[in-house]
Amino acid sequence: MPDVKFDTFYRYDDLTCILESFAAEYPDLVRLESIGQSYEGREIWLVTATNFSTGEDRHKPAMWVDGNIHATEISPSSACLYLINRLVTQYGSDDDVTRCLDTRAFYVCPRVNPDGAELALADKPRFIRSSTRPYPYDEEPIGGLEVEDIDGDGRILMMRVPDPNGTWKVCPEEPRLLVRREPSEVGGQYYRLLPEGRIEQYDGVLIPLRPQKERLDLNRNFPINWRQEYEQQGAGPYPTSEPEVHAMAHFIADHPNIVSAVAFHTYSGVLLRPYDDRDDKAFPAEDLWTYQKIGEKGTEITGYPAVSVYHDFRYHPNQVITGGFDGWMYDHLGTFAWTVEIWSPQRQAGIEEYKFIDWWREHPLEDDLKMLKWSDEVLDGQGYIAWYPFEHPELGPVELGGWNEFYAFRNPPLQFLEEEIAPFSDWLIWHLLISPRLALYEASAKALGEGAYRIRLVVQNTGWLPTYVSKKGLEKKLTRGVVCEIDLPEGVTLETGKPREVLDQLEGRAYKPAAPDAEDATDDRLKVEWTVRAPTGGRVKLVARHDRAGRVTAEVEL
Repeated sequence: MPDVKFDTFYRYDDLTCILESFAAEYPDLVRLESIGQSYEGREIWLVTATNFSTGEDRHKPAMWVDGNIHATEISPSSACLYLINRLVTQYGSDDDVTRCLDTRAFYVCPRVNPDGAELALADKPRFIRSSTRPYPYDEEPIGGLEVEDIDGDGRILMMRVPDPNGTWKVCPEEPRLLVRREPSEVGGQYYRLLPEGRIEQYDGVLIPLRPQKERLDLNRNFPINWRQEYEQQGAGPYPTSEPEVHAMAHFIADHPNIVSAVAFHTYSGVLLRPYDDRDDKAFPAEDLWTYQKIGEKGTEITGYPAVSVYHDFRYHPNQVITGGFDGWMYDHLGTFAWTVEIWSPQRQAGIEEYKFIDWWREHPLEDDLKMLKWSDEVLDGQGYIAWYPFEHPELGPVELGGWNEFYAFRNPPLQFLEEEIAPFSDWLIWHLLISPRLALYEASAKALGEGAYRIRLVVQNTGWLPTYVSKKGLEKKLTRGVVCEIDLPEGVTLETGKPREVLDQLEGRAYKPAAPDAEDATDDRLKVEWTVRAPTGGRVKLVARHDRAGRVTAEVEL
């Protein structure tokens, strides 16, 4: 049994051992492979989870799940591990898990960006946005404040430096907090806030923040409306230029059976859907309704609200994001894809009504007091660190303290990790179970006399979604209809029909109206017939397949 715990974050070698243990312990349900290597040469591991005795993964509808594309967002790897662990340990005892693995497949990549995660989990951590590849320039930046753990306590906090022109002052209601000074205020004790770190080539006056050498954002490197650096920072020199993104894109494009996707990120406690860069009016109406329906179920299970990035999660009202994973999966591949932002410290502190991004620009002091109380009472004071003196090598006497962001904000504190990530497995299993799925309705042979037979094959889509999955997929003709084939034994000849017939797409139940008097025609079912001549009988093999809805096989006796 793999020794996996959900009260810790795993470094790369330990994560690798856990995944190898899953594959060794559950060979009938788990296959482990590398889909490529990271910039620093680490394998990017992918787990395929399905019941292989009921068919190959490629012959089943599948869901892609990944985590940790951003360096400091470690808990997404834990969410992926939790899903894998639940699938293998509850197969055979949980009806939904069993049905899911018998009829469908998961592709789970727990750590897209192993290099960045190793920096974040190091004994002396270093926090970057994403990949460790130098970008856009190779040389080391010169001068400025470099963010680092200067006192060696394993945390990167803030520094408050006395400065008569500083923006901050001590909060009258709570002296541990800082609040902004009033616009016209003068004559008080003020502070300048800076990230913890050293200052290279300090001239005693200017403290610019030193730009990081690694400025890529792998979640801006996908092909959807990719833009150059001057428009979209961190996007890389061209779409899928980065080995981690290229590995993902290649695998996904090579597996047309993928019908849905969830990428785990942190933080905000929200389920995000496309588009990132355009209004909901750009959706085919049916796709928007379906996204909303899936989101409602996600909210019911996880408690996280489901929102549009463009309408509810923009970093600036006049700016949009492009090159993201979920937008690429939906707009280019026609799948229903989501970004899940794990963990909301605000909600943990009792702040229910807040706008995810706008909160950082402006929020009431009451929120800060609630969050400080939460740190004191729930986190034992480890979230917000009271200011303490430190002799800075360049600035002299300063104080370190404030929010321990990596511990309290960037990821759930370890004691809350399992409780936070556990509900997602229910949503993911449900999400995959709504996918289209071909099932056999009839396979028969009727004798017509003189060695002739009419062969009939009828299949239906038993899934909630149609075989084309989304109207966007149908619009872009991303997949052909159901393919039906007949395989004749020696001595049997085909009189009418073709050995291979490409038929229509099959509807599901997703786009049926709610009114009880609405029509419910059999557009989820199709029939194909052949006439064969078999003077001495025999067995005819029949196959129906669809890239996104799986395959069924049957044999009929003549």
